[in-house]
Amino acid sequence: MARVGQVKAPASERISDRIAIGVLTRAFPPGLVDEVIAETGRGEKRSRLLPARVVVYFVLAMCLFFGQGYEEVARLLGEGLGDGRRSWRVPTTAAIGRARRRLGVEPLKVLFARVCRPLAVPETTGAWYRRWRVVAVDGTCLDLADTDANTEFFGRHVSGRGASAFPQARVVGLAECGTHAMFGAAIGPLSVSEQSLSRRLFPLLREGMLLLADRGFYGFELWQAARANGADLLWRVRTNAALPVLRVLSDGSYLSTVHAEPDRKSRRNPVTVRVVEYTLTTTGDQSVYRLVTTVLDPEAAPAAELAALYVQRWEIETTLDEIKTHQRGPKLVLRSKYPWGVEQEVYGLLLVHHAIRQLMHQAALSEGLDPDRLSFTRSLRVVRRQVPAQAGLSPRHTRQRADPHPG
Repeated sequence: MARVGQVKAPASERISDRIAIGVLTRAFPPGLVDEVIAETGRGEKRSRLLPARVVVYFVLAMCLFFGQGYEEVARLLGEGLGDGRRSWRVPTTAAIGRARRRLGVEPLKVLFARVCRPLAVPETTGAWYRRWRVVAVDGTCLDLADTDANTEFFGRHVSGRGASAFPQARVVGLAECGTHAMFGAAIGPLSVSEQSLSRRLFPLLREGMLLLADRGFYGFELWQAARANGADLLWRVRTNAALPVLRVLSDGSYLSTVHAEPDRKSRRNPVTVRVVEYTLTTTGDQSVYRLVTTVLDPEAAPAAELAALYVQRWEIETTLDEIKTHQRGPKLVLRSKYPWGVEQEVYGLLLVHHAIRQLMHQAALSEGLDPDRLSFTRSLRVVRRQVPAQAGLSPRHTRQRADPHPG
């Protein structure tokens, strides 16, 4: 007799061979998911009600339909599996919770590392500045389920008014500005600073990238870590930073030096940077901006162009807002009650966001548009509508026309 949540199917067929979720299985093919599961040692030694592959897709669907209960997400995944002879009986919330714990965070983390890369190609509009791929780094905090385990591990924000209502996780991301594709992420407790988390992401930088960052990130050691693999940098620094004028250049920028803290007074071991200063006037207020860059030649990147380019740093703010406000939903907290589940859930959110942005990039590229011209909210709604209609399609047919009546 079939248990709750179990589909009686031929012995040669498992539910994991028949379940699919549209755009997500195109972005994360079942074969790749199986490889990642095997690589992380999360494969089954015996047949289970919820195989690891299904649980991966469940976590992705859970992060696509944020705010829906476990059983509703499972129902959306299972639509289309019934064919009149057998029916999909939704697993219980407890069974799904146990399956998530068995899966753990590593498969989602490895899947993110395998798939989530910059999307722009040379033909992508708005993703390049001259020869550079423009990327940015920034951080945010996510409200978590109010449990002792989450509070103990992640902590709560504390101010003069007291502690925050929920524990929070700190997330720092590395994103391609032109496509909003997040290709690096680090997750930690509030006690770990954005600067410390960002250091984990800098090995992903490459020659040909130009990294934008706000003034909260600047520090000599972090600057050196970010440029270690050949990427160029354009970071804002505080206006009171000690940056002596060594030589004024033809575009009004100037060369200066920065030093490690022990060498600052003696000016030993200098590192040459170029400084761009300008003033922005908005609603009667004037703000002085000071940027430092590794691009020393004003012919390669004129000061006026770099000042205009720095506005692109806000694209990563928009990217984080897409995830927090539109995909997750405003004022909602992550559902996971334990730190391992929080990390699994965050990677699920990032993977789903990347899949949607990949779809948007392909659509923009086919029409010769800037991906920024497309609406993330509208794209999210389209993907959500497609999932129930495509849930019963077999992953075996992702490279050819799918059979609308599998099994």
